[in-house]
Amino acid sequence: MSLPVLARELSHYLDSRVRGGLAGSGMGWSLVLGFGVAYAACYLSSIAKKPQLVAGSKSFCCFLKKYCPVVTETYYPTIWCWEGRTQTLLRPFITSKPQVQYRNELIKTTDGGQISLDWFDNNDSVHYPDDSTRPTILVLPGLTGTSKESYVLHMIQQSEKLGYRCVVFNNRGTAGEDLLTPRTYCAANTEDLEAVIHHVHNLHASAPLLAAGVSMGGMLLLNYLGKTGRETPLMAATVFSPGWNIFASVESLEKRLNWFLFNYYLTTCLQSSVSRHRKMLEKLFDLDLVMKAKTIREFDKQFTSVMFGYPTIEDYYEDASPYHKLKSVGIPLLCLNSVDDVFSPGHAVPVEMAKQNPNVAIVLTSCGGHIGFLEGMWPRNCTYMDRVFKQFVRAIFEHGKQIISM
Repeated sequence: MSLPVLARELSHYLDSRVRGGLAGSGMGWSLVLGFGVAYAACYLSSIAKKPQLVAGSKSFCCFLKKYCPVVTETYYPTIWCWEGRTQTLLRPFITSKPQVQYRNELIKTTDGGQISLDWFDNNDSVHYPDDSTRPTILVLPGLTGTSKESYVLHMIQQSEKLGYRCVVFNNRGTAGEDLLTPRTYCAANTEDLEAVIHHVHNLHASAPLLAAGVSMGGMLLLNYLGKTGRETPLMAATVFSPGWNIFASVESLEKRLNWFLFNYYLTTCLQSSVSRHRKMLEKLFDLDLVMKAKTIREFDKQFTSVMFGYPTIEDYYEDASPYHKLKSVGIPLLCLNSVDDVFSPGHAVPVEMAKQNPNVAIVLTSCGGHIGFLEGMWPRNCTYMDRVFKQFVRAIFEHGKQIISM
């Protein structure tokens, strides 16, 4: 039974019981039902809404409406945990972790480092049995994420059903491999991503290639797209919950409750990664000072901005913020954000800039949090984000010639 029908039935039932003259325990039950009806009415009127779809061209908008209709449908967030912070916190614990068998590959970089790639070859693909032309999706996880994250595994699962191949780009030092040089990663430096894209393309030059980035992975992908324009092997790209303006992101994350729920934990995760590579990194950095950081901003000030040669933390954040590079994107790009994402506040999403680039479309939901987008009464197997991902990659690989000819 749909939520609108349920609310209507509850309302009719409550009305009949009240008219019948409830008393005692019956009145208590009526109050419970009354609260349920009121909650359902509030949910349907204020929470469950169609997302805002902003596209830089009418043709891209029509393409999405035809082949990716989920972006125009009402999003019904899980009725008992629709608030952004709750969705963000619960997703890792609620959603399943599909079993995925990866093939690992370590590739060398020009500076002597190494990057870990986890491949899902999908050699049993019925739709694309020819390995040389099987569509490939490059997946970029978030700040401290790897190929083992639930949201990555769900992308792999959706891709497997469609017959596609996937490869996950693990940032240096995050997936158990050793650091061979005193360098990790950041959202602004796209050198490693460029190396990975060209490596994957050279391996499967006849296969269409698409990239999907999540959170910081989305920021890195956006900065790459802004730098390369049309000069990329990628056919299209999609990003989920990227931080568009890092100044707005850190300001939001440093609010008391957000710091307690998210900021401090992520800072300790970053410090833990640094600690694991201490012997390599202490040659160039004051790690005792890095370990005193209590926020992501403090960590970036003492470590990330220094590693990549920025004079100040402000210089790094300005360069790493992808919002001002959106105008240079030269391939079809679909972005999904939620207004209530504390990592990427709704007011910082560059809606007006998206309208100026015919290659760009932004889907903005009223709820969903950061990489949350939970839906259904028990959102274990599929989220709104998963459905957007599945429909968009399928639209590109199966009908991409229509959009490329725009």
